Amino acid sequence: MLSQLRPAVTLLGSFTLLLGLLYPLTMTSIAGAVFPAQAHGSVVMRDGQAVGSSLIGQSFTQARYLQPRPSAAGTGQGYDASSSSGSNLGPTSAKLADRLKTDGEAMRAATGASTLPADAITTSGSGLDPDVSPAYAELQVARIAGARTLPEAEIRRVIAQNTTGRTFGFLGEPRVNVLAVNLALDALAPKG
Repeated sequence: MLSQLRPAVTLLGSFTLLLGLLYPLTMTSIAGAVFPAQAHGSVVMRDGQAVGSSLIGQSFTQARYLQPRPSAAGTGQGYDASSSSGSNLGPTSAKLADRLKTDGEAMRAATGASTLPADAITTSGSGLDPDVSPAYAELQVARIAGARTLPEAEIRRVIAQNTTGRTFGFLGEPRVNVLAVNLALDALAPKG
């Protein structure tokens, strides 16, 4: 028994040191050197202050801002980064169907749109999606232009400048980063 215990303890200690300490430190060092912004959270800075992350969504509720998709992360308004999660409601959930119907009717009444993009009323899996579809961004142009007293063409230009295409030309869908658009809008027409 002792002859089997010694190699097992030696391997446990070796692999703990190798895979629990040396490998994570090596990968963290390489990531920090090769991808410094991403390794440190993709933090977006404005005037020396951190205003958010390009990878983590946040709530914007004022009419002057591009608003993100609904969030189920946390309680209240959502977008609680410490409670990242979806609603876990499935396609047969009556509660989900009622929420989608109510939110859809409210969005149609506010925008006059007959068809809504899915991300206008559905939450993401994490609840912290930083992007919206170009169709959902377009749906908000008139409201933002009215609140900022800017031409709609100017709002569309800012949205187009912050739209990312498919990754490698074929993966995913085009997307608009909400934080980037809102920072560009504030730079264009600062708050009064």
